Amino acid sequence: MIDNSHLTEHGIKYLTMISKQFVLITSNLKHPAFRVKADNMHIIYQDKLNLRNALTQLKCQYGCERITIQTGGTLNAMFLREKLLDYVDVVIAPVLIGGKETSTLIDGESLTTMDDLKKLGVLQLESCETLKHSYIRLRYKVIR
Repeated sequence: MIDNSHLTEHGIKYLTMISKQFVLITSNLKHPAFRVKADNMHIIYQDKLNLRNALTQLKCQYGCERITIQTGGTLNAMFLREKLLDYVDVVIAPVLIGGKETSTLIDGESLTTMDDLKKLGVLQLESCETLKHSYIRLRYKVIR
């Protein structure tokens, strides 16, 4: 899990109770996780978040071969623009939400130059599945 300020000490304790192994990545030296003692909890501290380095540490130190990212638009953008995604699953809910301050699937800085086009996430549809209550699940392979 990547977190700097949202989790509380209670939340950390809960996550360690329900997890086989819990790894927190943070750049906050005052994160409440540093006050929690649990045999299955590990903390990766980085001065500045470096996703590629964090993924390398997860693989080398904890044997993690595959992860699922369930996050918001800002972190999604970071993973996408650093080319760290292999697949994207999108579940579309039958609800319309909008507004200038409404987060999207990919937030972060806008792409404004021709060089920024390298940061685009080009996808290839692998499957489309209709779920209950008019939800749709789209599975894409990231091809560049």
